[in-house]
Amino acid sequence: MRADYYTVKNYGENELVIQKSKFLTYVKRVETEQEALEFIQDIKKRHHTASHNCSAYMIGEHDNIQKANDDGEPSGTAGVPMLEVLKKQGLKDTVVVVTRYFGGIKLGGGGLIRAYGRATTEGISSTGVVLRKQHLLMKVSIDYTWLGKVENEARQSPYPLKEITYADGVDLFMYVPVAELDEFTKWMTELTNGQAELLSYSSEFLEFDI
Repeated sequence: MRADYYTVKNYGENELVIQKSKFLTYVKRVETEQEALEFIQDIKKRHHTASHNCSAYMIGEHDNIQKANDDGEPSGTAGVPMLEVLKKQGLKDTVVVVTRYFGGIKLGGGGLIRAYGRATTEGISSTGVVLRKQHLLMKVSIDYTWLGKVENEARQSPYPLKEITYADGVDLFMYVPVAELDEFTKWMTELTNGQAELLSYSSEFLEFDI
């Protein structure tokens, strides 16, 4: 089961001007290297007249895919500092493209590193970051006599209530962080005097803004 992790929201853009050069940052969440490469190519086509379309991405649960591309800028002055921002912020499954339109003033190696790092940081900030936490969707089956009490407590609890279904009995579907399963089970057992039947229904990620 994949651990909790940070990533960006689905898509974002940002514009930055440094010494008359325009830096356009594009950020996207991706699940595969192919998705990242296709995104980079899309941006390159959109800005085919730009001076540079530099990129960086990190993909995989253990960041096993890490790539950086300077796209014509001096080696190590664009893609690498962009990748370093992703590493520093601990972002997974994220691709960033920074498009530069040269403004006539050379920035030098240090200036380029700072510019691409800043463009990436501001682009990510503009896009937004989320924490994806692994949750179990628990099915809590109870008799109708417990419905009022359990529903009231569930809605006031820290465990999101997805839905309630009604048949011969009542089923409440609630999201529980994996690490809190024992605590949830104890709470629900005490709440219903052991009359609730608990079943782990599925596993999925919920996202929380950072």
